[in-house]
Amino acid sequence: MIRNQVLTGDCLSALARMPAGLVDLAFADPPFNIGYEYDRYEDSMNKDDYLAWTDRWLKAVDQVLSPTGSVYVAIGDEYAAEMKLRMDAMGWTMRNWIVWHYTFGVNCTRKFNRSHAHIFYYVADPKTFTFNADPVRVASARQTTYADSRANPKGKLPDDTWVLRPQEDLTAFPADGDTWAVSRVCGTFKERGEHPCQMPIAVLERIIRVSSNPGDLVLDPFSGSGTTLAAAKKWGRDYLGVELSENYAEQSRDRLERVVLAEDVLVARGQKKRTARKEGSF
Repeated sequence: MIRNQVLTGDCLSALARMPAGLVDLAFADPPFNIGYEYDRYEDSMNKDDYLAWTDRWLKAVDQVLSPTGSVYVAIGDEYAAEMKLRMDAMGWTMRNWIVWHYTFGVNCTRKFNRSHAHIFYYVADPKTFTFNADPVRVASARQTTYADSRANPKGKLPDDTWVLRPQEDLTAFPADGDTWAVSRVCGTFKERGEHPCQMPIAVLERIIRVSSNPGDLVLDPFSGSGTTLAAAKKWGRDYLGVELSENYAEQSRDRLERVVLAEDVLVARGQKKRTARKEGSF
C-alpha cells in the first residue's frame, strides 16, 4: 500500500492509480489561477478550463476518499464561490467555511489589501466522521474575562475565523472566532522554503489533529513544500503527497527527514514520558 511517500507527477494520474477509499483526510491547496510563478505550472488558465480541471481533481480525490473521510480545500476570493458549488455537487457535506486571516497580506494599490483566504471543510458522511475536539480546545472568554462558572473547564472549540501572529505560536490560535488568523509564511521566516505559496504548519496541525487519528492516511494532491505531510508525520499520521515539480518534491522529502515527532506521539509510542505543557499549546 502506498504510504509515507511524495509522488512526483500530475495528481490526476497519481490518484487514478490508487485504491478507492484509501484516504482518511485530504487537504488541497490548489493553484488559485491568479498568475503565481511556479517552476512547472502555468497559473493563468482560461476560466472555463480551470473550473473543468477543478472538477476533475475533486472527482479524483472523491474516488480515493474513505466513506467516513474529510476534505479541506484552501482557495482565494476569485474562485471561492465556484469551489463551494463544486464541493456541494460532490455529495459531500459542508461543516465549516473557515476564514484564515493572516498578517503580511498582499499589498494592493487600487482595492483593499487582501489578508485572508478561504478553507472549506467537508465530510463524506455527515453522521460518521472524525472530529477530535479536545486537542484543539482554547480558553474561552467565559474563563479568561468573565470567570463564568458555566464555562467548560476544558475550554471551547475555536471559531471558524483563524488568526495567529508569528510571536503567538505557543498558543497557536486565540479563542475569538472561526476566522483563523495565522501569518503567511513570508520570505524572512525560518519555515520558508522555495515554494511561492507555502502554507504555515500551524494551520495544518489544527486540521490534522481534529480530522484524523494516529495511523490514518492524510493526502495532499498539491503537496508543494510538504507542509501537510510534515504536520501529518509530526502527529503520527501516515501521509501521501503528489507534486508536479520534482524540485519541490525533493525539497519536501528532505524536509520530512527533519521532522521531529510531537511529544504526544512519542509518549504514545513509549519513547518519552509526558512532561508539563503550557496551557493552550499544541
